[in-house]
Amino acid sequence: MSVRASTWRSLARQLSRYPEIGALAGFLAVFIGFSLFAERFLTLASLSGIMTIAAELGIVAVGITFLMIAGEFDLSVGSVLGVGAMAFALLAKAGWPHSLAFLISIGLAAIIGLINGLLVIQTRIPSFIVTLGTMMFWRGVLLAVTGGFPVVYEGGSRLLSALGGRFAGGFHTSLFWFVLIVLIFQVVLTQTRYGNGVYATGGDPGAARALGVNVARTKIINFVLSAMLAALAGIIQFSRFKSVDPLRGQEWELQAIAAAVIGGTLLTGGYGSILGTALGVMMIGMVRSGLVLAGAPAYWYRAFIGVILIAAVIINVRIRGR
Repeated sequence: MSVRASTWRSLARQLSRYPEIGALAGFLAVFIGFSLFAERFLTLASLSGIMTIAAELGIVAVGITFLMIAGEFDLSVGSVLGVGAMAFALLAKAGWPHSLAFLISIGLAAIIGLINGLLVIQTRIPSFIVTLGTMMFWRGVLLAVTGGFPVVYEGGSRLLSALGGRFAGGFHTSLFWFVLIVLIFQVVLTQTRYGNGVYATGGDPGAARALGVNVARTKIINFVLSAMLAALAGIIQFSRFKSVDPLRGQEWELQAIAAAVIGGTLLTGGYGSILGTALGVMMIGMVRSGLVLAGAPAYWYRAFIGVILIAAVIINVRIRGR
C-alpha cells in the first residue's frame, strides 16, 4: 500500500507541473456530461457553433493569458475589440481597400495597447484601474461616433472570406486562425527566451531584473499584443456578421479572464498555459451551447461559468501549492 501511495503521490507531483491539467479534467467532464444529457450535442452543427464561439473568444483570451502571466490585467480588450471591428467597418464602407483597413485597425489597437502599457508603467497605477478607465473611455467613443447605431456592410472580399468564411462541415475559418495563434504563442511562451522573461516578470519582477529581463518592456509588449489580438477577433467577427454595433465585445474581457483562469493561469502571475486557456474557451463554448441543447434557460449560462470559475481557482491554487 505504501509503494502504491508513493507512486500516486509522485504521479500527482508530476501532473501538477502542467497548468492545463485541471482544465483538461474539467473539459472532459463537461464534454461527457453534455454528450449524455444534451441531444444533438455531438452533431457537426453543434460542434461548429461551439468552435466558432471558442475561436473568437480564444483569440482574445490568448492575449489576456500572456498579460496575466506577466502579472497584469487588461479590462479594455472588449472595448478594443469593438474599436477594431468598428474602425474596419467604417473604412470598408468608405471604400478603403480591405487589406489597408485591416492594417490600420490593428495598428490603432496596437496604439491603444501601448497607451495602456505606458500608463501602467509610468504612473504605477494598477493595470486593473488603468484598463478599467480605458475600457469605459473607448466604449464611450464608440457610442459617440456611431450615435448608438450599428454599422452594416454588404460588400465582400477575399480577406473577409479568409477571416470569417466557412469550410468543410460548416466550421468557420476563425478556427484556423485560433489554432494558429495558440500554437505560435504556446511556442513563444514555452520555447523562447522572451517566454521565460514573461514567466519571470510575473513570478518575481525583482529577480527577473537581476537576470537581465526588461520587465517594463515585457509588460508593454504584452499590452500591445493583447490589444492587437482583441482587434483581430473583432474584425473576424465582423467578417462573419458583416455588421458591428457600438456594444460589440462588451463583457468579453471578463469571459477571457475566466477562460484563462479556468485554463490554469494564476491571478497573481508567473504561472499559466496557452493550451490551458484554449481548453478553457472550449469549455465556455460547450457550456453556452450545451445548456441550450439540454433545454436549460439561456440565463443559466453565467451561473454555470461562475461555478466552473470558482472550482477552477480552488483546483489551480491547490495544484500550484503542491
